[in-house]
Amino acid sequence: MNLVTEAWLWLSDPAQWSGVSGISNRLLEHIAVTFAALLVAALIAVPVGLIIGHTRRGEALVGAITGGMRAIPTLGLLTLFGLWLGIGIEAPFLALVILAIPSLLVGAYSGVEAISADTPRAAQAIGMRPAQVLLTVELPLALPVIVGGIRAATLQLVATTTLAAYTADTGLGRYIFSGLKTRDYAEMLGGAVLVILVAVILEVILASCQHFARRVAQPSPLT
Repeated sequence: MNLVTEAWLWLSDPAQWSGVSGISNRLLEHIAVTFAALLVAALIAVPVGLIIGHTRRGEALVGAITGGMRAIPTLGLLTLFGLWLGIGIEAPFLALVILAIPSLLVGAYSGVEAISADTPRAAQAIGMRPAQVLLTVELPLALPVIVGGIRAATLQLVATTTLAAYTADTGLGRYIFSGLKTRDYAEMLGGAVLVILVAVILEVILASCQHFARRVAQPSPLT
């Protein structure tokens, strides 16, 4: 029996889908950690990116932050946080938030910065306040690029959330680490396949969302 067949038998076994350590529960944990980290990172990065793009100030800061964060090895960061915070979900969660910030920050900044400067000037000329210009004119036009940043960050997080099992009994990565430890390669392959399937499904959904955002982002009447 080859490894692919063994992995299929492991995935198709009803016993693997039930219980606390079952695939269904691990899948929910994986998605929950991914989107929780994405939400926290978005609350930090998107407002900063929008403000920098709107004011056209701090572009060098965006480059420095994103370049520096992308250069940090996630496993090394996770190990550092694990030594600091101990066993649990806190260490991988912080590492995932840091991983997601660059894509979200660049998406928000680039989306607003790419808008012609004449558009916000025209909005201000008819009496709009800066906050109104950003939220009602620039944000809708920048939405496709912002969604693109969310798309990139989500796919990075889905793949990297497997490392949460390094310090916590959480997510689909548990099957990969457990299979490696026990030399159960069918379990390892099954866990990897599940992560890939989740990533592909989210990619299709988010690509559709980005396509929809492009269609609904109508040019401002001020342009």
